[in-house]
Amino acid sequence: MATHLDLEEQEQLDQLKHFWNTYGTLITTVVVVLALAFAGWNGWQYWQRNKAAGAAALYDELQRGAEAGDMTRVERALADMKDKFGSTAYAQQAGLLAAKALHDKGNAEASRAALAWVADKAVDPGYQAIARLRLAGELMDGKSYDEALKQLAAPVPKEFEALVADRKGDIYLAQGKREEAKAAYQQAWNGFELGSDYRRLVEIKLNAVGVDPQSLKAPVASAK
Repeated sequence: MATHLDLEEQEQLDQLKHFWNTYGTLITTVVVVLALAFAGWNGWQYWQRNKAAGAAALYDELQRGAEAGDMTRVERALADMKDKFGSTAYAQQAGLLAAKALHDKGNAEASRAALAWVADKAVDPGYQAIARLRLAGELMDGKSYDEALKQLAAPVPKEFEALVADRKGDIYLAQGKREEAKAAYQQAWNGFELGSDYRRLVEIKLNAVGVDPQSLKAPVASAK
């Protein structure tokens, strides 16, 4: 009986050795790859958390600078944000906040530079659209009409299309191009939802250029 069991154990041992000789290297490789992947994932998560924390701290620094009216502090924080955390949502928000603070302090050039950076580098198309709209407005104020229209030529998410059309109308009107302004305002009026404040504002602009809004095609009501 003992001999029979010894033979069975030997046979199983031989099968195990054969299996390991055949697949051992593959199994070891898979285990190592999985271990490295797991370690890499944990490392990436740790790096992302640290990155987010660093970006948040810099944003707070920029915000405090803006509230204090310290534009040197604002510009320094924005420069650090762009250099270290440029791909984060915090950086896009920081660019918009810095632009407003700089514009309010009369530094139009630095404000436009901050907006241009967001418009060019932001990964979120919504932030890009906001930056382009604001930049176009500042360029219009500086009578750089062609540059302003160029900013509005870029594609934007659908929810921003009416705002872009409205801003184009303002620029055309500032240039004395009433027909182009009418067409842009009409597009904006049709794009805004019924009853929205923006639509009522565009109605006033349409009246100012001699267009009766009630004669225009009403926008399709959005689904609830």
